[in-house]
Amino acid sequence: MTEIPTNYLDPRVLNKVGRLELRARLVVEGFVTGMHKSPYRGFSVEFAQHREYVPGDDLRHLDWKIFGKADRFVVKQYEEETNLRAHLFLDQSESMNYAHDGGMSKFDYAATACASLAFLIQQQADAVGLTLFDEKVARQVPPSNTRANLGNLFTALEQAQSREQKTKVGAVLHELANQLRQRGMVMIFSDLFDEPDAVIKGLREIRSRGHDIVVFHVLDRDEVEFPFERMTLFKGLEQMPELLCDPKSLREAYLAEIEGFAERIRKGCLAQRIDYVRIVDDAPLDVVLTSYLSARASRTKRRK
Repeated sequence: MTEIPTNYLDPRVLNKVGRLELRARLVVEGFVTGMHKSPYRGFSVEFAQHREYVPGDDLRHLDWKIFGKADRFVVKQYEEETNLRAHLFLDQSESMNYAHDGGMSKFDYAATACASLAFLIQQQADAVGLTLFDEKVARQVPPSNTRANLGNLFTALEQAQSREQKTKVGAVLHELANQLRQRGMVMIFSDLFDEPDAVIKGLREIRSRGHDIVVFHVLDRDEVEFPFERMTLFKGLEQMPELLCDPKSLREAYLAEIEGFAERIRKGCLAQRIDYVRIVDDAPLDVVLTSYLSARASRTKRRK
């Protein structure tokens, strides 16, 4: 059995999130995710039809009654209950390495969220994959619903580190839009530090291909509160220069800028019917994920 690394698996998170059902809002590839039936045939749950045996088929699914009556080999086929394909996109650019004093970095926080959701999705027998990116795609684990694939996904998270690279979220989303052949669910974890118009354009490209998208906008507490009081040397990230300044003189303008940036992204998502979830990395992750998934499930029930 594949040994699964657990650095990013917070038992408190999984205990709460694991009791919830992740439901997609849209019809995905001709079926609804969650408690649903699929036109795709597999070996699970409910009998659907027979087909002729071909070498390599699992002998456990041969229908021996038909063999006894008709002297031919046929295999039982079944309807699968779940066929969600979930894609987790995780930003590992340098800005994601920031952490307030005593806190978890944005990258570690987002990686924990990815691990928790991947665990939940695989427990539902749905397929989940991972893409790590900065200014380009750095590593990919293709979607699958096997335990071995879940182990590969966790290993990729364990080995990943926030790198000294700039973020090019818009360009990466454009690249990934062309790779996603089957419609599914896309969950993006990033601070989105790119030109808002480029980010929104990239999201629009993925959305236009029928994918259900959730944007988890991960920000550090310092970035949304700017609590600095004394003369401070701010280290530039993603190839930006250092800046020595009096933070009190910048605070009002800075907060207006960061709020305006986040609001542009939020409105761009809303216009495309994309879920936007703003996360500040000092919030308990179990509460963040449980609240979002519960709200999503409630919306899905109201639409039925």
